[in-house]
Amino acid sequence: MSTLRVNLPGREYDIVCQKGILDKAGSLLRPILKGKLAAIVTDSNVEPLYAARVARSLHLAGFQVALLEIPAGETSKCPEVLCQVWEQLMDVGLTRTDAVIALGGGVVGDLAGFAAATILRGVDFVQIPTTLLAQVDSSVGGKVAVDLEAGKNLAGAFYQPKMVIMDPDCLNTLPNRVFSDGMAEVIKYGCIWDRAFFDHLAALGSRKAIMEDIESVLLRCCDIKRQVVEQDERDTGLRMLLNFGHTVGHVYEKAYHYETYTHGEAVAAGMVVAASLGTALGITPPEAKDEISALLRQFGLPTEISATPEDYRSTLVKDKKSQGSRIHLVVLEEIGKAKTLPLEQSRLLNMLG
Repeated sequence: MSTLRVNLPGREYDIVCQKGILDKAGSLLRPILKGKLAAIVTDSNVEPLYAARVARSLHLAGFQVALLEIPAGETSKCPEVLCQVWEQLMDVGLTRTDAVIALGGGVVGDLAGFAAATILRGVDFVQIPTTLLAQVDSSVGGKVAVDLEAGKNLAGAFYQPKMVIMDPDCLNTLPNRVFSDGMAEVIKYGCIWDRAFFDHLAALGSRKAIMEDIESVLLRCCDIKRQVVEQDERDTGLRMLLNFGHTVGHVYEKAYHYETYTHGEAVAAGMVVAASLGTALGITPPEAKDEISALLRQFGLPTEISATPEDYRSTLVKDKKSQGSRIHLVVLEEIGKAKTLPLEQSRLLNMLG
């Protein structure tokens, strides 16, 4: 079993990774969770695949288990479903010493995490991510949220889990599109932090090759994010680098009502735009856009998504990274090295056309 320790004073936790580890969830969690009840929040796709295994493991470790299921998909990450989860947690008898366990992808993790952060003013929370995107990104770092009509992740909190348990075997059941969705975030880490990792991904070049090296890929991504979060938990400086491609990507998600493009697909196209913007600003080498685009295409990800000026305007003016009239755009100085650049919203909108 591979373990990474996230060292946040008073909120330390381990990220543990091993094939087949779902069956050990109960024994891993029993020493760190003080309560009797474990409320598993999952979705309609994941429940028939993995819920019984995790519930059995928890039962064997002495936990009482409640299972809460939400509909699969981004549209469930909303205030209405959050309220339903709150009520269901109360119905199953959750107390302040009990725990909420997120079993699923990014939507489940974000929603269940926000529910855990707010119910009874906060209860213990565990992430068991089952998608590539959730394993390398959303399950680590403590960002939890729901979407509003105004935009993505606009109501949320920073709330660290007690543990992150990731089983690479869960990735075997992902459809190709969902696997590629996660690869956008994997590629992002190479873009912003590690040129050698970027080149390694290009050399692997396929889902089959990635899966043959999956534990090292997962751990490298999580280690990069761990380093960033330890230095900037609250997303006021260095952690903004993790938003490379997300500023414009969120525009695409919202413009197509979170239905046409997945988060990773939108971020992929957003990274290409960010590279182009960086070049126009005299920061990013022109060849970076082509290199990033080529790697994205290897994993079936889009490099361009159309949007109107109004799409850009309506989303960017409400971006979480905005400070007054400025927005912090993440650009590359080179592949493997990124920086944040404060730009006037009006200038960014003009550049986007």
